[in-house]
Amino acid sequence: MILAWIGAALIGLSLGLLGSGGSILTVPVLVYLVGEDSKLAIAESLAIVGGISLFGAIPYALKRQIDWRSVLYFGVPGVTGTYLGAALSVYLSGVVQLTLFAAVMLLASIMMFRPAAAAAGPAHARSPLKIAAEGLGVGVLTGLVGVGGGFLIIPALVLLGGLPMSLAVGTSLLIIAAKSFAGFSKYLHVLQEQNLAVHWNLILIFTVIGIAGSFLGARVGKNVSNDALKRGFASFLVVMGLYVLATNVPKVLNPPPAVESRAH
Repeated sequence: MILAWIGAALIGLSLGLLGSGGSILTVPVLVYLVGEDSKLAIAESLAIVGGISLFGAIPYALKRQIDWRSVLYFGVPGVTGTYLGAALSVYLSGVVQLTLFAAVMLLASIMMFRPAAAAAGPAHARSPLKIAAEGLGVGVLTGLVGVGGGFLIIPALVLLGGLPMSLAVGTSLLIIAAKSFAGFSKYLHVLQEQNLAVHWNLILIFTVIGIAGSFLGARVGKNVSNDALKRGFASFLVVMGLYVLATNVPKVLNPPPAVESRAH
């Protein structure tokens, strides 16, 4: 279990260092280090990511570095989409969800490999409809695979919402928290119907360790090149994404045979 706690610290550390993307480690840590069922891991990931993001947003709120209009434009459709994605998860097996998750990891790595200027681009005038549409789409993705989606939200807030980076990060954290808690609340019902129960002690410990790691990461990050960190983390995501694909795609292509009924 020591490896799992180290994984929890790395989740928070990467969030503090990078501002986004770190939460994408939560599901693999819960599945491969803790041994959680894939659906449980996705649900618990949402609670953990939501808790860490909420605490991370507090300093930005105190400094008034949150754009509440963008929280409304992006956050409300995002919460709706996350709830919808969690509801749709009942139609997908855990293996399929992990395969989708691996694809998201590879997408995140591509976003992080891109230079900051290319990823952010010039700010444009607010486009509420486009912001809402992307918020809904990212929300569905969050509900399905259990990632906060900060690597998608921040560029959207900058490109479509016209926000400076100083406002985009704090705004993104608050949106991630709202979406994650909405998805988690739906998963509680989904898991109950499948006779599964989340491990609250695990969620609490991961959240506390993650919060501590995020504060440490924020301090350390002041003395480290952000571009170098992103490239290193992106490389790690490629390796992890390919590993998750390699372990789950064969199960998707060749699912185990259904248990035959003994009734004749």
